[in-house]
Amino acid sequence: MGKTCIVKIMERAAGLPVRVGERVWCRVDLASARDFGGANCVLQFEKEMGKEAKVWNPDKVAYTFDLQAPAHSEKVANNQKIIREFAKRQGIRHLFDVNHGVGQHVMLEAGLIKPGDVVLGTDSHMNLLGGVGAFATGVGNSDVAASYINGTAWFRVPETMKIEVTGSFPRGVCMRDLLTRIVGDLGANGMDYLAVEFTGETIDNATLAERITLCSMVTEMSGKVPLIMPSGEVLDWLVERAGQEVVERVKTLSADPDAAYCRALRYDVSALEPLASCPDAPDNVKPVREVAGVHIDQVHIGSCSNGRYEDMKAAYDVLMAGGGAVDPGTRVIITPSTTEVQLECIKNGLAAAFLEAGIVFTNPTCALCTAEHYGAMPSGDVGIATNNRNFIGKVGKGSHTYLTSPMTAMASAVRGRITDPRDILGREE
Repeated sequence: MGKTCIVKIMERAAGLPVRVGERVWCRVDLASARDFGGANCVLQFEKEMGKEAKVWNPDKVAYTFDLQAPAHSEKVANNQKIIREFAKRQGIRHLFDVNHGVGQHVMLEAGLIKPGDVVLGTDSHMNLLGGVGAFATGVGNSDVAASYINGTAWFRVPETMKIEVTGSFPRGVCMRDLLTRIVGDLGANGMDYLAVEFTGETIDNATLAERITLCSMVTEMSGKVPLIMPSGEVLDWLVERAGQEVVERVKTLSADPDAAYCRALRYDVSALEPLASCPDAPDNVKPVREVAGVHIDQVHIGSCSNGRYEDMKAAYDVLMAGGGAVDPGTRVIITPSTTEVQLECIKNGLAAAFLEAGIVFTNPTCALCTAEHYGAMPSGDVGIATNNRNFIGKVGKGSHTYLTSPMTAMASAVRGRITDPRDILGREE
C-alpha cells in the first residue's frame, strides 16, 4: 500500500519508517515564535537551560513581530526587546521586526519554508504553510522552547483525508467561498487531528494566495495540517525563493497513487455561490443572499487568510466597479499581509485608490484578528472580515462578525450592508 504526504514527510523527519497512529520524534527544520509568546519561549528556555545555553542551530530559529507591531504598549515593547536581545546573543539571523508583516507569509517570502519541512510556531494557524507542502503546526511556548535544546519535537502520525476540487469559479466567487463551504459541511471537529491533502484540477491551477487561503482554516475544523504540493507557477515562485531542492522534494514527498485515506470528498466549484460564516462561529455558514441587507459598521480585509496581493486586487476591482468609494457610515480597514504585498499595492495604484475611497490602509500585521489591535469594535457593532475566526468578542466584547471573501467584504463596504459581490460586478449569463 502506498504512502500519503504526511507519512513521507514524517519519515523524512524521523529518519525511520512510521505508521499512522505512532508517536515519533521528528527533526525540526524551523522553530518560529511571534512577538506574542516569543518572549515566554526565550524566558522558559533560559530558566531551564541557563543564560549561557545555546540553541541547537541559530539558523533554524526565527522570530516574527506581527500581532502587535509596532508595539502598542510598554509591555509589548519590553517583550519584543527580550526577543531582540536573545536573538543577538544567540546569533539568530532570522528576526523579522515590526516592519515585515504576518510571520508565516514573511518566512515564506524569505525562502525559509520548503515542502516537507517540519515547522513549529506559536500561532494556531501556522499550518497554512501546508499550502506549499510543509508540515507546519502551531504549538505551545514550551514546545518551541524545548525544540531549542536539540531540534526535535514529538508527534503522533495522523490519518489523512483527501479533498478533490474540480471546476472553475463563477464571477464573484473565489477560493474563500470554497473554504467556507468546506468549513460549513465538516464543522468544528470535522478534521479532528487529520492531515488533509487538497488535490484536483482546481488546486493544480490555484495561485499561491488561493492555496494559502484554502489551508488557512483547517485549524477551525480541528485539523492537524493541510498539504498541497507546489506545482506550476507556485513551484517556480518557491524555487526562486527557496532553491532548486524544492523540485526534488515535491517528487519524493508527493502521495503515492495507491495511498490510503480515511475519507475522500469531492467538490465542484462551478456552481458555488458567495458564502458567509455568520456570527458567532466559523462553521455557521449561510449563502450571502440569505443575510444580504444586514447593516455593517466595520469591514476588515486582510489577515493571514486573505492578505495577499491577489486578495487586495479582488477587493479593489469590486470597489472600482462600485464607484470607487465606500459607504460613509462604514469604517473600512485594509491590511496587507507583508511589506512586499504593501509595496505591490502602492506600485500598482491600489493603495492610493483605497485611501481616496475613505479606507484606512494600514501597515502589514495580523491586525484585527483580535481586539488587541487598532480597530477593535465596540459592543453592539457588526462587522465583516476576511479573518479566520469570528467568535463572539474576538475583536471587541459584545460585537459580532461575519467572515467572507474579500469581494463580498468590499461589496458590503461599498453599500454599507451585506451585499453579494455579483450585485456590483454583474452576474454571468
